[in-house]
Amino acid sequence: MDQFSQYFENPIFQKIAAIIIGAIVIFLLTGLIKNIIPRYVKETNTRYRTRKFINYVGYLLVILMIMVVYSSQLSGLTVFLGVAGAGIAFALQEVIASVAGFIAINFSNFYNVGDRVMLGGIKGDVVDIGVLRTSMMQIGDWVNGDLYNGKIVRIANSFIFKEPVYNYSGDFPFLWDEVVIPIKTQGDYNYASEKFMEILHEVQGDYAKGAQKYWSKMTEKMLVEDAQVAPMVTMAFDENWISFTLRFVVDYKKRRGTKHLIYTKALDAIRNSGGKMAVASAAMEITAFTKKENPQ
Repeated sequence: MDQFSQYFENPIFQKIAAIIIGAIVIFLLTGLIKNIIPRYVKETNTRYRTRKFINYVGYLLVILMIMVVYSSQLSGLTVFLGVAGAGIAFALQEVIASVAGFIAINFSNFYNVGDRVMLGGIKGDVVDIGVLRTSMMQIGDWVNGDLYNGKIVRIANSFIFKEPVYNYSGDFPFLWDEVVIPIKTQGDYNYASEKFMEILHEVQGDYAKGAQKYWSKMTEKMLVEDAQVAPMVTMAFDENWISFTLRFVVDYKKRRGTKHLIYTKALDAIRNSGGKMAVASAAMEITAFTKKENPQ
C-alpha cells in the first residue's frame, strides 16, 4: 500500500495522470458536441466544417493543457528548442509547407469541400481538407468524361504554392463547352444554324439564365470582361464541309450528359430536315496501280 501511495505522491505520476484524465474529458466533450451537431446543422458543408473545427479545438486544448502542466519545465527547454528548431524546420520543411497550405486554403478561398479542382495534375472533387493533405475523389484517368473512377487521391497541401490550382466550381460553377457538327456544303446553312440555335435554347436556356447571374457577380468582383453566356452558334467552312460550333454553358458536373442530349437532338433535326441538312464525312479514294513487268 505504501508503494502505491508513493506512486500517487510522485509529481511525475501526478502530471501524467492529469494529462490523461484531461485528454479523456476533452475528447469525450468534443465527441458529444459532434454527435449533437447534426440535430441543429442540416447543411452538409456547414456540418462538415463545424465538426472539423471542433476536432482542431480539441487538439489545441490538449496541447495547451500539456503546456500548463509542464509550465515549470518549459523555461529550461528554451535553449534546447531554439537550437533544435532550425534542424526540425529543415527536416520537416514539406510538412511545414503543407500546414501553411492548409491555412492558405481556408483563408484565401483556393477551394472548398465539394469543389471540382485540378491540383497537382489530378482532377477530382474535394472530399476532405486535412492539415497536411487534401483528399479528392478522382475523375477521368482510365474513365472517359468527367466521371468518377473510384480512386481517392490525397495530395499534399503544399502543392498550392508549387503549381496552378484549377477550380471548376468556385465563384462561377459553370463551364463553357462546345459541340462541333459537320454539315455538307450543299445543305441549307441558314436552316441548320436556326435549328442548332433552337436546340441550344431548348437544352441550355435555364442554365444560361442562372449562369448570367453568377457571371454578373464575377464582373463586379473581378476585373473580367462581360462575356457572352447565352448559347451561340458559329459557322466555318472549307472545301470539305461546313462546321457548326455550338457553344454553351453547362453545369460542371453535367458536361457529358448535356453533350449527349445536344448530339441526340441535332441528329434528330438532321434526319427530319427533308434533305436540307446532311452530316458530312471525309471521303478517301484509293487508286490501284498495276505492276509493270521488267523488260528482259
